[in-house]
Amino acid sequence: MFLRLPWEDYLYWQRTDKKTLKRINTLIKDIKRNPFEGIGDPEPLKYNWSGFWSRRITKEHRLVYAVEKDAISIAQCRFHY
Repeated sequence: MFLRLPWEDYLYWQRTDKKTLKRINTLIKDIKRNPFEGIGDPEPLKYNWSGFWSRRITKEHRLVYAVEKDAISIAQCRFHY
């Protein structure tokens, strides 16, 4: 599930950079299989982002997400936290 702002980020990638969009989709599929290990160098976040995890999309951009039971909430998929 995308929150409002990350959905706008996702649509941005859809319009501007198909390669990055493909990477985001690959990361989301991997998160569904194993939320805390896998590609993109997953790492738990701290402080204001406690409870969220981050995976590398590119050097500049991160996918930030939280896992609750069987649901994934995407908090960010553009820029760095």
